[in-house]
Amino acid sequence: MNNYLANVISRTEQMNAKEPEYLQAVREVLTSIEPVINIHPEYDRMALLERLVEPERCILFRVPWVDDNGKVVVNRGFRVQFNSLIGPYKGGLRFHPSVNLSIMKFLGFEQIFKNALTGLPIGGAKGGSDFDPKGKSDGEIMRFCQSFMNELYRHIGADVDVPAGDIGVGGREIGYLFGQYKKIRNAYEGGVLTGKDVCYGGSLARKEATGYGLMFFMREMLAAHDNSVAGKTVTISGSGNVAIYACEKAQAMGANVVAMSDSNGCIYDSEGIDLDCVKQIKEVQRGRIKDYLNKHPQAQYFERNGETSPVWSIKTDIALPCATQNELNLEAAKILVSNGVVAVGEGANMPCTQDATDYFLANNVLVAPAKAANAGGVATSAIEMSQNSMRFYYTFEEVEKKLDNIMVHIFNECEAASDKYGQHGNYVAGANIAAFEKLASAMVCQGIV
Repeated sequence: MNNYLANVISRTEQMNAKEPEYLQAVREVLTSIEPVINIHPEYDRMALLERLVEPERCILFRVPWVDDNGKVVVNRGFRVQFNSLIGPYKGGLRFHPSVNLSIMKFLGFEQIFKNALTGLPIGGAKGGSDFDPKGKSDGEIMRFCQSFMNELYRHIGADVDVPAGDIGVGGREIGYLFGQYKKIRNAYEGGVLTGKDVCYGGSLARKEATGYGLMFFMREMLAAHDNSVAGKTVTISGSGNVAIYACEKAQAMGANVVAMSDSNGCIYDSEGIDLDCVKQIKEVQRGRIKDYLNKHPQAQYFERNGETSPVWSIKTDIALPCATQNELNLEAAKILVSNGVVAVGEGANMPCTQDATDYFLANNVLVAPAKAANAGGVATSAIEMSQNSMRFYYTFEEVEKKLDNIMVHIFNECEAASDKYGQHGNYVAGANIAAFEKLASAMVCQGIV
């Protein structure tokens, strides 16, 4: 390995020894950009990589709130403002018990590259809390969100940092957060949060955007290899926002989606997933995927036992991991390859372990990497920001068309970068290289800051 790269990776590992997710993300990017570093020895003198892997700011704060029994609960809040090279910090908020600094930094680091690929003027950030919204009443979630915003408001703004949703943060949570921000600021500043409901400044097609964008990228990737989505069997992990709308667009493209999952297990319906049923269970009832059997007794349910989800044991052409980080491990990758998988599309952030990704690439499976393939959500958030600034709103069809064009642009950038450096078909490397070249150019232009 290039000596400069090796030294930066070693230094980062020493400084962040207890942050495995963050180190995984850094290694994955830095090892793939070696061809660029080899032709730019001046980056060593500028400490360009050292600056790139260090967040501009990490904010940690306490979040006290009162549950329905009158008991005071204290959670921890985070906002990692990683990089503002090409625009205001932009990235979601995640409410989940697993949230810690390592996960926030990994997500923020990934967000830098993802946002750069969109071609839009947005930097990278991530935030959230170890608060678990599952089983909480609307009142409890409102009180938590209000307390969370009582601190976060100091650090955000339409031209500073624009949060959005992520795992555990949907339209309900964004609404409570925005309401509290508006009350504190005594002003309507629509561009400070994205993922808002359309009734108070949100964008049409925003909730669909990540899942739709994933399938637009998948369409382009398969077409580049003389293949298509139509007629393919698809399995999807997860049943949240990304999974639901990836399923919707895959079905519209002529695929047969046969499986979806949650943390307890997965459903398999050989006749094709009834998406309206899944939406009712997950978006309205907030139930478990197993409830699908109540309406469709012909379907099968497989309980999850251990680290590997049973959804990856189902024979499929296209696998879409849309749940969480490192959910698809080497064991699952080997099962998918033995069952003839053609392509994997990362709907979640870093859902494949590094050894799983390596195994797919070694076995000629096309991989659509998260930082490219799931960029549709943040791209449409940027479109929402522009609409808020203009006090003007696009139709659903206009937003979807813009999203489609952005995803085509992202794919073309990834393909061009992979071809330029002799790695044709490796879109993991292509995404990292294309984003890095843009970020490095901005760093050179802006000086040592």
